[in-house]
Amino acid sequence: MDIKAMVEKVLAAVKGDNNLLSTFTSNPTKVIEKILGKDLPDEVVNKVIAGVKDALKGNAGGILGFFKKLFGKK
Repeated sequence: MDIKAMVEKVLAAVKGDNNLLSTFTSNPTKVIEKILGKDLPDEVVNKVIAGVKDALKGNAGGILGFFKKLFGKK
């Protein structure tokens, strides 16, 4: 599963569950690994956390903007 797919899956889960969203705010790694069902390397978890947070904030460009930054595209 690629990072984009992971972000989308986690984002869909936390948007649909206020308790999960609250837990994501306090312990995002735990939530990500619970939703995805596996232990991930820190580098991957950090990228997923950043993508989900970016999308939740509604930053300009949203999730698309995050992936452009992630892959060095403008």
